Amino acid sequence: MTAAKSIFQRIAEREIPADIVYEDELCLAFRDINPQAPVHVLVVPKRPISGMSTVQAGDEPLLGHLLVVVARLAEQLGLSNGYRTVINSGRDAGQTVDHLHIHLLAGRPMKWPPG
Repeated sequence: MTAAKSIFQRIAEREIPADIVYEDELCLAFRDINPQAPVHVLVVPKRPISGMSTVQAGDEPLLGHLLVVVARLAEQLGLSNGYRTVINSGRDAGQTVDHLHIHLLAGRPMKWPPG
């Protein structure tokens, strides 16, 4: 029995519509439907990885690529006052979708500590 596809996998495969702001062969970025800041974009790998706890040694190129995409998006979106990136890992950290994703948050001052 195969595992059910995550909502992010279904978005990447165009089964569910999304406000896509970036796409390449490795990843997809789209606006969060429940934004926590004026700018809230999710950057997700097209290859399903359930979360940080399942990242493998061979995933370094993909993970680095995701961070480069975040930096490019921040520049394209004009986030010159700064932005925050967040990767939640596990339920206690607030991960609600079992598909690795990076939150790009901006457009308001961020508080510290975040949680």
